[in-house]
Amino acid sequence: MDAFTAGLLQRIKATESDLTRARDEGDEFLVEVEQGELDDLRRLAAEHGVEVGVYSV
Repeated sequence: MDAFTAGLLQRIKATESDLTRARDEGDEFLVEVEQGELDDLRRLAAEHGVEVGVYSV
């Protein structure tokens, strides 16, 4: 796995964790921010052929 792929997957995992925390805390604004970031990261992964597992967050 190259550095780009590893870094992207790490960012996705961290963003998923942040999204879960925001939901648990009821912070609707932060949920929207984190969901937008996650969507962007997943789009970037798809554009570069990086397979990302589907997680329930």
